[in-house]
Amino acid sequence: MKKILLIIVLLFYTAGYSQKPVTAVKKEFTEKVLQQKIMSFDGKKITVGEVLKPYQGKVLIIDFWASWCRDCILALPKTEEIKNRFPEVEFVYFSLDRTYDQWKKGLDKYGIAGQKNYWFDEGWKNSFNNYIELNWVPRFMVIDQQGKIADYYAISPEDPELLETLHRLTSE
Repeated sequence: MKKILLIIVLLFYTAGYSQKPVTAVKKEFTEKVLQQKIMSFDGKKITVGEVLKPYQGKVLIIDFWASWCRDCILALPKTEEIKNRFPEVEFVYFSLDRTYDQWKKGLDKYGIAGQKNYWFDEGWKNSFNNYIELNWVPRFMVIDQQGKIADYYAISPEDPELLETLHRLTSE
């Protein structure tokens, strides 16, 4: 009887805290969500729209990560492989670390301090992350040359759809 009860409790717990499925694949950002503030590496608060603007006309990957996330850290060498395979693709890193100090230490520890790094100082739940239904890190989004979302949901830099999207966008 105790084993059955334990199994039921574990199933309930797992169902309640598992990754929620994405309800709708978005193809573009709204003006409202682009107004979400994010902190730059130098401590200045800017909007997500301001972060994305310099990449108009280019292919961009947004890498959502956190220094406490084991899968995020394991993905970093694979993102370097993508950079080598697709040198024309730009990268920005959006951190979901809990504190500024944790974020800065993670950047140094994992060797990405010299990259284009931003931190959601308002935390995981904000208008931008809610809009894209951010439910897991790492997560990778591909933005095309027109600023549209070309690949909405990849949790690995080795995702076949992500790689196919990059190939298609860089071959055009």
